[in-house]
Amino acid sequence: MSKGVENDIIILMTKVIKNETTILALSVVVLGIVTGVSSGLLSLFLDFVEQAFLGFVENAAQPAAIGTFPVHRLLSVLIGGGIAAVIWSILRTKFKYSSTIAKGLSGEKIPAWQTLVHVMTQIFYVGTGGSVGRELAPREAGAMFAQKWTTFLRKMNLTDLSNDDRKLLIAAAAGAGFAGVYIAPLTGMFFCVEILLRKITIRTVTVSLTMSVIAMLIGSMVKGLKPYYLVGDVKFSLLFMLFVLVVAPLCGVIGALFRKAFKWAEAHQTRSKAILWELPLMAGLTGLIAMIFPQIMGNGRALAQLSINSVSSSLVPLLLLGALAKGVVTVLTIRSGAAGGTLTPAIAIGAALGASAGFIFVPLASGSATIGECAVLGAVALLSASQQAPLMALFMMIEVSHLGYSAFLPLGLGAVLAVGTSRVILKGRN
Repeated sequence: MSKGVENDIIILMTKVIKNETTILALSVVVLGIVTGVSSGLLSLFLDFVEQAFLGFVENAAQPAAIGTFPVHRLLSVLIGGGIAAVIWSILRTKFKYSSTIAKGLSGEKIPAWQTLVHVMTQIFYVGTGGSVGRELAPREAGAMFAQKWTTFLRKMNLTDLSNDDRKLLIAAAAGAGFAGVYIAPLTGMFFCVEILLRKITIRTVTVSLTMSVIAMLIGSMVKGLKPYYLVGDVKFSLLFMLFVLVVAPLCGVIGALFRKAFKWAEAHQTRSKAILWELPLMAGLTGLIAMIFPQIMGNGRALAQLSINSVSSSLVPLLLLGALAKGVVTVLTIRSGAAGGTLTPAIAIGAALGASAGFIFVPLASGSATIGECAVLGAVALLSASQQAPLMALFMMIEVSHLGYSAFLPLGLGAVLAVGTSRVILKGRN
């Protein structure tokens, strides 16, 4: 082979390697793997904390620490809140940590080790019983890894990705973090394109869905492919649409109020040393409620599953009080300085409200509906309204509950009605 041909081959290979599409494809694979591993490790860390502090590891069949002594539950979340408060106080006062996914998308630097400590603290507090969602942590970790990867590519002079592609990779990695924890790739994709980017194109869907699928496959090696909520083999009937028409708008109103509440909490969140007493105070309140009602603890999975499994109308007062307590405690926990998600708490609140309304509808439906179906509808509707993301909410409940095709019509309509109603309350603002 002549010297000239060798040079041409080298030039061609260099062009291929530095091609932006090639680099983007490579980035999707790399970040999908890294985010999947990160999500899997966070899931294992949650299991470790729950075992160490509460003496159990949650699962769909047993999502609440009902076998743990009431005082044990109180001490777990109280100690957890104290430790988390110290860590967050140091991060925010000494290191001025305030990084968010939104800031990363805008181009601000996401610090590596501070973010990892912040992420693990979220998982730790949820594991001890803190009332916030754990889905924010893997999303923040994914966004941080994506930003570091794009910086590495630029330093290595491999390619200079466009600003749109850098934002796409960060948003896709955040969605993939969710997919790796909840084994829900479509939800991860919709979180990326519907909530973070608000841009649904072939490119954004392809990148985010591929990354979420890779992360989900790796995450499933840790958590398996079992449903997160046990709903069973439900078959939504056409008669159920009457329930949707009434309950979905009501959940839309409550979802809008919940959104206003947690947005207020985030805007006024304690970021000073006051967290050292405010968060333990809220942890103590959570623990006191948990002594009587352990389903208040954690991200809301236990309350949602209790709602789905309800068989007696005598539980309605408990479900309604549980929904109110979950909403108030979650909002005040965030206000007092804790970081965490609001997706799964919204599902819990919606499921409790849907199940409560179901005890009126189901007897009238003559076997054409179940309390579990009513709970799922409430969960989708309230999640749609509180996140202003009907597609994400719809596919999240379908994926994590392993629902069949019959769920699309009633849950899809419920999501649309809830969002439409919530917009009236929110006056069109997100």
